[in-house]
Amino acid sequence: MALPLLLLGGCQTDHISFLAPAGPIAAFQRHWFELLVAGLILVILPVLIGVPFCLWHYRAENRRATFRPDWDFALPLEFLVWGFPAVVVIAFSLLVWGPERRYSPEQPITDGAPLSVDVVALNWKWLFIYPDAHVASLDHLVLPKGREIVFHLTSDATMQSFLIPSLGSQIYAMAGMVTRLHLLADRQGRYLGENTQFNGMGFQDQKFAVDVVPPAQFEQFLTQAGQSALHLDTQTYDAVRKQENGRKTAQTLLHDSNATMASFSAVPDTFFHDIVSRYDDSMPHDHG
Repeated sequence: MALPLLLLGGCQTDHISFLAPAGPIAAFQRHWFELLVAGLILVILPVLIGVPFCLWHYRAENRRATFRPDWDFALPLEFLVWGFPAVVVIAFSLLVWGPERRYSPEQPITDGAPLSVDVVALNWKWLFIYPDAHVASLDHLVLPKGREIVFHLTSDATMQSFLIPSLGSQIYAMAGMVTRLHLLADRQGRYLGENTQFNGMGFQDQKFAVDVVPPAQFEQFLTQAGQSALHLDTQTYDAVRKQENGRKTAQTLLHDSNATMASFSAVPDTFFHDIVSRYDDSMPHDHG
């Protein structure tokens, strides 16, 4: 089982895979992945051993091999070919069923009050809104270590797929709809977030930085964002909505050719709701 994990590990750099989990959801996904790899090895091992054995045993030079032209059925062999894989699939289904329901995206992870973050998918960038602090950031998600996060996701463009591999749980963001995702980060560091749903020529650039920081540093981030000269009003949001990557939008808004991210203050209470209701007037104000 170590060899497949080693080969997969060679396809990654630090902090971009659930194989290096930074939260309990990704850790569970890695655990399930290891179990499934072990199960698949058990299923395929008889094939890897049996085929070479049959080729060797029934070679033309082996006169001791029994030739049975009328043979067509053997119950033990049928069970080996069909029964054993079925038993493995059923066993793993029962094993994963409970935890999968317990840690489904919309289910809380802990009993504590989660931090709410509204996420708007755009072409080709991500807008993260902290409604309690009335601030937002572009292509930069800052999370406090050890506190559960509940994301409310929608799209103001095409359907997109939100994924932070080191934290786990991919989920879609669609216009006129709100999807929920609960995550928790228990290890500090910078991680990769991205859109995994192809949505046009800028798809390859739609990635964002995820910084997991101590609670005190997170509060400093909110304070600094609240002091931003960029207010997320209609005019500013029209610029954010332009079809271009987040780096170019930040450079335009900040008038700085070296800018890569932007933060916003004075985010209206109904900002996220207004985006959703643009496509669905029946959407209630309380999306939690």
